[in-house]
Amino acid sequence: MRDTQGMKDLADPEIAVIGTDDIIEGIRRLGIADGDDVLVHCSLSAFGLVAGGEQTVLAALQSAVGTAGTLFMPAQSWQLCDPDFLDDPALPAATRVAVRAALPAFDPVLTPTRTMGRVAELFRCQPGALRSRHPHRSFAGRGPAAAQVLADHAVEDPFGESSPLARLYDLGAKILLLGVGYDSCTALHLAEGRARTDVPLVRNGVAEIGGDGIRRWRTWDEPVVDDSLFPRIGAEFETLAAVPVTRIGSAECRAVPLAPLVDHAVDLLRKAQS
Repeated sequence: MRDTQGMKDLADPEIAVIGTDDIIEGIRRLGIADGDDVLVHCSLSAFGLVAGGEQTVLAALQSAVGTAGTLFMPAQSWQLCDPDFLDDPALPAATRVAVRAALPAFDPVLTPTRTMGRVAELFRCQPGALRSRHPHRSFAGRGPAAAQVLADHAVEDPFGESSPLARLYDLGAKILLLGVGYDSCTALHLAEGRARTDVPLVRNGVAEIGGDGIRRWRTWDEPVVDDSLFPRIGAEFETLAAVPVTRIGSAECRAVPLAPLVDHAVDLLRKAQS
């Protein structure tokens, strides 16, 4: 006689299911409280099985900061970059010219994020969410501080002093890394600009529709970014500061104070240049 029960147990092991309360509890363990302003980087797949997926994660994040707090997430849209900036070796020069001529203008409502993950893409679509106007490196925010933080975003310096990152620094925001590491920590690009004395530039561009309804191609030079030292920066910071770390499902998660991390990164990057 076949042991059908044993076969079922082998073939159908129990899988932990993560719900809203599990995520809220984990975020609370990281020290996030009502009224906090938080820049979130999140990998949905890192958690494991989340019932409801990105909708559940967003509900938990919003509950964790409450109505007095503000959530922010990167909303970058690389697909609108100048093809020469992206420098895809599979695209020959003639094809790049054709792509440049066909690219649509940035639309804060219609333009989707790219490589930001499902949580960030759903977040920017939430009722009441705002988005900064940078065509490639925008941020989305929802809450009382969103309008102030997202109001200015210089196209020529997307992570610099006229960017949402600088306003989040001034605000004393926290960073949530949910299932991702410091290599995904966008705030460290602010430190790059503050640390560098000789910043290399690269040409970029975007299609724009003027008040006359005519499409034009706008170009500028922007700082080259380099995240190769970000994991080292984060690891060294955690030897100097108490950074809470916990697991939510399978995801390793941490909460990091933005301004102290940026200050530490500036010091480290300056030393690396000398």
